[in-house]
Amino acid sequence: MAVTQIPQGYVHDPDLPRCGWVPPTDELYCSYHDLEWGRPIYDDKALFSKLIQDGQQAGLAWITILRKRDDLLKAYDGFDPDIIAQYTDADRARLLSDAGIIRSKLKINAAIVNAQIFVKMRDEDGINFSDYLWSFVGGAPIQNSWTHFKDAPVESPESIALSKELKKRGFKFVGPVILYAFMQAVGMINDHSNDCHVNAACRDTRKI
Repeated sequence: MAVTQIPQGYVHDPDLPRCGWVPPTDELYCSYHDLEWGRPIYDDKALFSKLIQDGQQAGLAWITILRKRDDLLKAYDGFDPDIIAQYTDADRARLLSDAGIIRSKLKINAAIVNAQIFVKMRDEDGINFSDYLWSFVGGAPIQNSWTHFKDAPVESPESIALSKELKKRGFKFVGPVILYAFMQAVGMINDHSNDCHVNAACRDTRKI
């Protein structure tokens, strides 16, 4: 099992105040929280990649996906929708036999279907995927204020609305709970707790 490498130069300090869902002694989890979670993403394909990763998490702990992420990215061609949209039955069989990833027929098929819809939206409907997703939060990040991470909800009116529209287009593994986690992760919603050392940096780096 491959473990995603800790970014070069990252210094793990277990004593820094973080959101309560982060195990302070887990360097991989801390680096993900400190450097990725809640940082705004606007690139179409990067957003698609994260959407598929969150769909892969369904029914599992996020750390499971994080520890398999290198293998997942390699197996799914970097989660590039243009490549995944062309996957064949041979690719499905290849993925099902790969012990380094989540071997679920439903999740494999969902990734392929979602990639095909992404391509159709872009090439046939002229829809920019990033602009489309961000429109569900009014084009700017929602800034929440939580004393404790458990105060944050597991879904919101925005994630419910986005889920409804994506499902209408045919996307799979896009329930409102999955999408709320996705929106938190890609910076559409800032749910870092008030005492978290990343909270201010996320606020300061967001596009207004």
